Amino acid sequence: MLKAGVLGAGHLGKIHLRLLSQSEKYELVGFYDADEGNAKKVEEEFGYKYFNTIEALIDAVDMVDIVTPTLSHYDCAKKAIAKGKHIFIEKPITNTVEEAEHIRELLAEHNIRGQVGHVERFNPAFIAVRDQINNPMFIETHRLAEFNPRGTDVPVVLDLMIHDIDIILSVVKSNVKVVSASGVSVISDTPDIANARIEFENGCVANLTASRISLKNMRKTRFFQKDAYISVDFLEKKCEVVKMKDAPEQPGDFDMILQNAEGIKKQIYFDNPDVANNNAILDELETFADAINNKTTPIVTLHDGTEALRVATMIIDQF
Repeated sequence: MLKAGVLGAGHLGKIHLRLLSQSEKYELVGFYDADEGNAKKVEEEFGYKYFNTIEALIDAVDMVDIVTPTLSHYDCAKKAIAKGKHIFIEKPITNTVEEAEHIRELLAEHNIRGQVGHVERFNPAFIAVRDQINNPMFIETHRLAEFNPRGTDVPVVLDLMIHDIDIILSVVKSNVKVVSASGVSVISDTPDIANARIEFENGCVANLTASRISLKNMRKTRFFQKDAYISVDFLEKKCEVVKMKDAPEQPGDFDMILQNAEGIKKQIYFDNPDVANNNAILDELETFADAINNKTTPIVTLHDGTEALRVATMIIDQF
């Protein structure tokens, strides 16, 4: 079991603490939080050991789980890497692309492993269809959330849309060509609603919408590719796959047949895979433990996190 320590005991940090304490792949050593009052409260309520300095916690563990505000990710990661500790770092990886690239360089120098917390990669609905997403040419995403003051310190692109940016970059095997975007600030100092269009060199186009002042929550992505349409509901953990193939000579009474203007007939059929139940945050932490122990590449690398931040920054620069 790897010895793990958590930096940051806010809302998400407490979830990480709970899951690490339950995991069979980690031994939770303790945590550090800059707010001493909050730290003492968490220690008393849950019994996790509180370290009163970052350095003391880092020295006591094999893996540092960074769940602090984004502005401090870079400094926390540098301190952990300097001591040769593996790092799990919440999304977005850092505040700037330059910081992210420096963290990647340091990680390579010290020959240790890092993973970024893009948790939607572990969403069971996405996992169920991931292998069927093959060269999509149009992608549409909607990530809408009811207002929560707990994320308004950063633009909605870094708070919400970056989840979809990472998913898109993981399935589109092409470089970004053009980014265009618009954003509107309604109740925050930074945009609360944003729409972005990402064009890739291979011709794929992705249209992304994110809002944190919606009346209802929605997290849906639709992938369109040759002869298939794939829908993923990240919130409800459901997926739908609609495929087309050449129509049979003698279609059955219940076969769905389409015929285009040229007279070509296609049969529509549904191929909806089973969605396994899982805890995505626990899965991302435990697969990272596997990557450390087996010396393999983590599922969401620091390179992945850097590229998601790079595209997010390109979008923000359009506002």
